[in-house]
Amino acid sequence: MDKQSRREAIREYKERKTPIGIFSLRCTATGATWVGASRNLDGQRNSSFFSLRQGSNRTHAMQAAWKANGGEEGFEFAVVELLENDELGPLGRGSWLKEREHHWLEALSARPAF
Repeated sequence: MDKQSRREAIREYKERKTPIGIFSLRCTATGATWVGASRNLDGQRNSSFFSLRQGSNRTHAMQAAWKANGGEEGFEFAVVELLENDELGPLGRGSWLKEREHHWLEALSARPAF
């Protein structure tokens, strides 16, 4: 890759928009569900599964379910809702995430992921 192509790839990477929204982690064996909000849904799955694989997830019930039900094969990660409004500022995004996370916790009878 020449310098110009590399610069272009770096610029595109920096300008990309990361998806913001609500996600769920569900234990397929028990049906237990955890819901959380993320400002980077692309990285959230990796982050969640990494901490569970390492045994260092802060949510003890989720960690126990992971260990008892086959690890990654026993869990589903799903994006529940995406933020579509690009016009919200940082405070607006934070408020929207809190409101929607609360909504999905109730709607799915879930527990907080964090």
